[in-house]
Amino acid sequence: MTCSKGRPLLAWATGASACVLVLLGAGGAVQPGAAQAQEAASAVQDVTLQDVTLTFGDTVLKAPRLTASGTRLSKDELTALLKPGPGESWASRLVRLDAASLAMPELRVERTGAAGATPVVTYRDVVARDVRAGRAAEVTAAGASILLESGPQKGTGTYGRMQATDLDMTVLARLYGEPGDGKSALQRIYATFAVDDVAYVDARGTAVKIARIEGRDLSGRQIPATWTGALQAFTAVDYERLAPPERTRLMSLGADLAEAVSVGSLEATGLSVQEAKPRDAFSLGIARLGLTGAGLLLEDIRFAGVDGAKARLARLSLDGFSLGPTVAALRKLAALTTPPSDAELRLLTPALGTLALKDLSLDLPPEAKASRDPAEKMLTDKALADRTAPAPTQVGLHVGLRDGSMNFAPPRDGVPTAGRLSLSGLTLPASAVAGVPGLGSLGLYGYNDLDLALVADTSWDETARELKLGEVSVSGKDMGSLRIKGMIGGIGPEVFNPDVAVSSFAMLSATAKALDLTVENTGLFDRFIAAQSKVLSLKPEELKQEYVTASVFGVPAILGNSVGAKAIGAAMGQFVTKPGSLSVSLRPKNAAGIGMLEFSAAPTPAALFDRLEVNAKAN
Repeated sequence: MTCSKGRPLLAWATGASACVLVLLGAGGAVQPGAAQAQEAASAVQDVTLQDVTLTFGDTVLKAPRLTASGTRLSKDELTALLKPGPGESWASRLVRLDAASLAMPELRVERTGAAGATPVVTYRDVVARDVRAGRAAEVTAAGASILLESGPQKGTGTYGRMQATDLDMTVLARLYGEPGDGKSALQRIYATFAVDDVAYVDARGTAVKIARIEGRDLSGRQIPATWTGALQAFTAVDYERLAPPERTRLMSLGADLAEAVSVGSLEATGLSVQEAKPRDAFSLGIARLGLTGAGLLLEDIRFAGVDGAKARLARLSLDGFSLGPTVAALRKLAALTTPPSDAELRLLTPALGTLALKDLSLDLPPEAKASRDPAEKMLTDKALADRTAPAPTQVGLHVGLRDGSMNFAPPRDGVPTAGRLSLSGLTLPASAVAGVPGLGSLGLYGYNDLDLALVADTSWDETARELKLGEVSVSGKDMGSLRIKGMIGGIGPEVFNPDVAVSSFAMLSATAKALDLTVENTGLFDRFIAAQSKVLSLKPEELKQEYVTASVFGVPAILGNSVGAKAIGAAMGQFVTKPGSLSVSLRPKNAAGIGMLEFSAAPTPAALFDRLEVNAKAN
């Protein structure tokens, strides 16, 4: 087994741990004869070897002392077994190993072929207990240290206590050292494992800590290149200069590896990353990270930046994730003789499932805000002009989100066929949207803080060539809501082509087949009337009456005075008189819909409204 080159140090250390697991079971003997086996059955003993060295490719394992307790192997047999050189595979040897325990006070794992660096992991008090037929009931280590003395990944680290149960070392040896067809059944490597107090500090001073890592039911299957060969193939690769044969090989290996690993569950608690470099200082903490086959969960995520920026997220989850489409695409792309196009690379999109957020809080310092309230800017400029006047105190931006979710249906040709975005409890100061059209005046209507909800629900039917807008809406506390539903025809796969020219041309075939618009007022319209009345020096009822007149007579005139246009104007007048809800439904009289080109070519709005069935009402 060979640990991969050029990988991050902690990832290499994980591979080194796998080397250790192989060594713990590397004490099998050559096949004894029948008489020798009978004699060995009564010769249970303790055997100690000094200065054991094993070489697996460019990885070397050194144990100053190894003690096999309760074993039927003699010292000569164990020495011969561990002697370097050709012979039986490790899996064939390990399956014959039985010992009450294997113990090494110290185990040193180092790389001999690492360019510019020699990473070293030293384990303490490594013990494998109740080893039967190459399977250890328990493997433990008191701890480990990591050292990389040179190179871009220079740094040091430590592990605390490590434990694995029901570890099958024969399976591990087969996966790393013996090729397979990639289609055989998964083989379980271990039942559980745990590592305490992981810590690493690199040359920049960036410190990574994990209080505890736990895993359950790790399984794998053999692949043609072996796990060792596949991992080695991805090291030190210049992906921009890959020749077609090498690109094909790597894509096939990537697909093999993705299908060769199965994790029942993985959990890490107490994760933290701290960057000490002054100009880039930040801290990131995650209380808990959980991983299952199709799901990911992160809890209590906290971030703090050097400029005072802070963020907190109580929960982030991902459910229904699958690499199935990605693996299928890798195998398809591996057959290409030319570099893949953007459309072909898009096939690598996995099935994303549902991403959900809970209780997001974001605080930005004043200088980090994207835009500044125009009124605030005017006061600041005046203060700069008059040095005797104090400059206004700038306040940072706070943004919150109570709940958020994004759901995506499985992709087709790299494009999800359906999706839903939902945000609720999106809170921010009105000054933060001062420059946004349609929202910039909310501060003038008495809204200091906004509490919004957004929904976007769409689905695509490739057979019918239709894009359905199930709901696109925005609503605000003490404001109201705007909801749009609709149907667009003529939407085929070419509309989603990554080539903008192709997709833009395809959109010319789109047709509007249905549109429903609903406006509900829960306070915004009343505040609008009150604010405009003061500006125009009118009473609110007088201003309302002017808007009623403009709605009943002006709107139909603009839209061509058709029956449908008059229905819309009358409904708007009723809404202004008693603002509750307003709904407008538009349906083309032709079932095929109205095309984009017809919209652009219509000489007047009346030419379009004559082709529509209009239903408008106010409540």
